[in-house]
Amino acid sequence: MSAPRLTAPTFEHHHNGFGLGYSEPRLSWQFEADDSTTKGWTQIRYDIEITWTADQKVDHFSVDSDESVLVPWPARPLRSRESARVRVRSSGKGAGGSVSESPWSPVSVVEAGFLNRDDWKESFITSSERIGPNGPLQPLRFRREFTLDAPPDKQWHARLYVTAMGVFQAYINGKLTSDEEMAPGWTSYKHRLNYHVHDVTALLRPNEQNVIAIEVAEGWYAGTLGFRGGTRFLYGDKLAVLAQLEVYSDDMSFSSVLVPNKDWQCRGSPIQSSEVYDGETYDAWLEDNQWNVPISSASTGDWKSVDTIPWPSAELVAPDAPPVRVTQTVEAVDIFKSKSGKTIIDFGQNLVGKVQLRKIDVPEGTSLTFQHAEVMEHGELGTRPLRLAKATDTIISAGKVIRDWAPRFTFHGFRYVQVDGLPEGSSLVSKENFVAQVMHTDLKRRGDFVCSNALVNQLYQNVIWSMRGNFLSIPTDCPQRNERLGWTGDIQVFCPTASFLFDTVGMLKDWLQDLAAEQLQEGRGSVPPFVCPEIPMPGWPHMPEAIWDDIVVLTPHVLYQFSSDKKIISRQFVGMQGWLENGVKRGADGLWDEDHWQLGDWLDPKAPPNDPSNGPTDTILVADAYLVHTTEVFTEVCKVLGKAELVEKYSSQTDDLRRKFQHKYISPAGKLVSNTQTGIALAIQFSLYRNAQELSLAAHDLTKLVQRARFNIATGFAGTPVIAHALTKVCRSQLAYRMLLEKTCPSWLYPVTMGATTIWERWDSMLPDGSINPGTMTSFNHYALGSVVDWLHATVGGISPAEPGWQQILVRPIPGGNITHANVSFKGPYGLISCKWELVGRKFSMYLTIPPNSTAKVILPSDIPRDVTRGEEVKHQILGSGGYKLECDFEAAEWPPQRLIAPHISPPEEDIA
Repeated sequence: MSAPRLTAPTFEHHHNGFGLGYSEPRLSWQFEADDSTTKGWTQIRYDIEITWTADQKVDHFSVDSDESVLVPWPARPLRSRESARVRVRSSGKGAGGSVSESPWSPVSVVEAGFLNRDDWKESFITSSERIGPNGPLQPLRFRREFTLDAPPDKQWHARLYVTAMGVFQAYINGKLTSDEEMAPGWTSYKHRLNYHVHDVTALLRPNEQNVIAIEVAEGWYAGTLGFRGGTRFLYGDKLAVLAQLEVYSDDMSFSSVLVPNKDWQCRGSPIQSSEVYDGETYDAWLEDNQWNVPISSASTGDWKSVDTIPWPSAELVAPDAPPVRVTQTVEAVDIFKSKSGKTIIDFGQNLVGKVQLRKIDVPEGTSLTFQHAEVMEHGELGTRPLRLAKATDTIISAGKVIRDWAPRFTFHGFRYVQVDGLPEGSSLVSKENFVAQVMHTDLKRRGDFVCSNALVNQLYQNVIWSMRGNFLSIPTDCPQRNERLGWTGDIQVFCPTASFLFDTVGMLKDWLQDLAAEQLQEGRGSVPPFVCPEIPMPGWPHMPEAIWDDIVVLTPHVLYQFSSDKKIISRQFVGMQGWLENGVKRGADGLWDEDHWQLGDWLDPKAPPNDPSNGPTDTILVADAYLVHTTEVFTEVCKVLGKAELVEKYSSQTDDLRRKFQHKYISPAGKLVSNTQTGIALAIQFSLYRNAQELSLAAHDLTKLVQRARFNIATGFAGTPVIAHALTKVCRSQLAYRMLLEKTCPSWLYPVTMGATTIWERWDSMLPDGSINPGTMTSFNHYALGSVVDWLHATVGGISPAEPGWQQILVRPIPGGNITHANVSFKGPYGLISCKWELVGRKFSMYLTIPPNSTAKVILPSDIPRDVTRGEEVKHQILGSGGYKLECDFEAAEWPPQRLIAPHISPPEEDIA
């Protein structure tokens, strides 16, 4: 038997280690085991080898430690632009005590970006005169010719350090410098502005004429943002770019920086407008295909000079998050005519991105428009959910064949596209001529789940598609209408699910820094109202809000659970404490002010279509339940960070708030005053009942509510993430399965039966007759209600972190419903965790994989108590790394559970997936 293999090391939470914003990046590696790997293997020592690119000097470090996640950088700090090759090796002991050493890992290359403000020699440039209308701004093109004098006897490299006030694409000698989309992304531009680093070595021609060219559009920087008409020029009204090209040899004996700015030229783009909400208009008549290649004629004509503008107040930062990219192409599945005779393209999947037209061959002057929408309604394109967003791209033909055209600086949420302007009999009316390019932040996939129920599997895929579509630079609420904002409540409830599905730590860590900057910019404790980056919201006053603003405590803590990175919670600590001390609007008892308006259990299915907060659960109870929970989580944060005095203070405060909650909302007989699924589920999940007797009564009451609802959903934003967990906590997991498998509206599977390929904003975004919900706020791609997937991972699949960072794993699958087998996997910080089980009759079999350097606490279904109030000791076993097969006898509770229906009503047939 042998030691496991190691993956190539990673640096901090950065997506690839290139252009890193750290001088001493922490290192992590994972373990890859196979049948030859020693069971129960744990690391006792690691070796790090660093080879410096400049002088090929090799440094070797050996450390006695079991740590393999975010271990300290052992060498001297990196300098700006400096690179090195890094590999690691581990030694460890197996269960029998024998010591073995792994092979060296593959090599990773780390390269620092600009670590100091003085590294920037260039300035931001903009057009010297206004080009195009005052708004929307016409995109601009910048170019600059130069000769690269590179020494023939040196191995040299070239880097482009680039950002924009707007969104950009850069070219060298006619070739794109990267595959990034919507770069540099959306940040709180008044505080932080991303810059990107591109390796452009292969694009340059030494000792010849070269050209660097950049096209920039308004994007989020200058475009209209927000609903009810939105706000234009929120950050600025001029498009600008900052580009610094550097060429240097490996040994740094030769280096060259392309200066000065005066050599740049600017003119308008053939893209006449490009907006996030409204789409892009491209006039092929105005195209100059030579604009980004080195020819002398391109420097004449209507090219204008440029002006420099003052350096912004924002800090230029190298993001940890990966860029937005086109990650997949989806072929059109059908082209058909609407009832009114319009040409409609169906891509078969609700997605986020843009349409690429493979070939345009229509008469000159033809204007083709592509309007995007998520659904069809009664035979026509369903555009009402777009609200004020036009979501329309236009191309004006110059009479020449244009191939592989797609808009450059916009994106849409759509499944269907209506094409207008096609000449009669056009050859374009062919599904082979259209492809959808799927765009999102290019996060690495971590988790997966599949089970024996096909509709549940489709629900799972719908959640993945909704997450992909709404993780585009920031975590958004929806991708199609004039909104697409970083709503804090949505990601707060969805973060555990998101962080299992994809590696979100780098992206959300970056976004949380924007949130903290905006929260603390005026010394305020309250969070920016509802969204980050903050935008004006007419009709929505700036006010503190439970669930949404609780994100400052809860989401960093979730990231800590998935990464064990104390720096994340330490960096956010001031904002966390500021929220609890100065942000929450409290009454005399320390709970929330009873007269303060709250969103509450937003989008409860019983709320009126145009009043989503007016559900049956007391909104202040919801807020107070969250306040107790958030204070308790913050106490845990203080404990992790070693703040003993604050642990005592907030632990006492948690106990006090819990007692006051109980006095206010729980009767002497143990009844919760807001007797709803959401109210009781929150009280169970957040441990708000006084004793086991009250908890037993809560379990009974919640059971009746679920049965009386005939297993339909009766929860919104607050209750949906916890309802299945709460039922499981009180040993009613069979009821959670029954809710999961219900197909009538409202339920998780109703949209699936209606053909949904993403998660809807409302339980009934589309009514059974094919009509769009009459509410003014209706999206068909909105991940929040898909948070049930967290329960699929932890309870149906059976794996969750027992301790922060996944070194200690809890394995506790609970079979139920009509699901006879399930398979869940997660690429955790230590390696692949997988749990595959099947139930045949009463025979339960589980196949478990635990990665090296970690252990699992395993609870078999036969060892799970049937009654939470009995105080039974739960049996478990601790297993080290390796593969295991475990079996037991298990018989689930009654299936299907009984509904509670009045005796004078004929019970409808069960509608179970």
